[in-house]
Amino acid sequence: MTDRTGSEPPVTGAKGPDELRQQIERTRSELGDTVEELAGKMDVKGRARARAADLRDKAGAMTVQLRSSAAQAGHTVHDKATQAGHTVQEKATQAGHKVQDRAAKTGHQVQDRTQRAGRLTQGKASETSAALERRAEHSVPQPARPLVLAAIRHPRPVLIVGAALAAIVVVSWRYPKK
Repeated sequence: MTDRTGSEPPVTGAKGPDELRQQIERTRSELGDTVEELAGKMDVKGRARARAADLRDKAGAMTVQLRSSAAQAGHTVHDKATQAGHTVQEKATQAGHKVQDRAAKTGHQVQDRTQRAGRLTQGKASETSAALERRAEHSVPQPARPLVLAAIRHPRPVLIVGAALAAIVVVSWRYPKK
């Protein structure tokens, strides 16, 4: 150990007792801040809990956003599939009527052609329906997929339920509870 009383210059210190007290208070304050910082860094559990809470909040927000997006996509696909189904049915019906009209005019030979055309039209309608189902299976988000596929396969019940819900909304809007 070296002795400081030798030829080394003395450490600059306080000029008086008041200045010494001020330096001590300043040092205590700085030391307290340093201890708080170190304690905060050493509180791994507390930091992990805070981070986990942040991640939980973010995951919850993402879940809500994904559910909303899936529902919106499901509605869009359902609407488009319903429109496409109606269009296909309408076109098939029109084609069938045309074929039947022509068959009645030309006799048995045309009747055979009519039956073939009817089967062909029916086959095309089935292919279109299957294509819509495949498209829905690949493009509709998983939570809404069973509903969209059921709506494609059975559009009438979906339309009936939709009309019933619309009627309920209109009645509840028009006649609110008092």
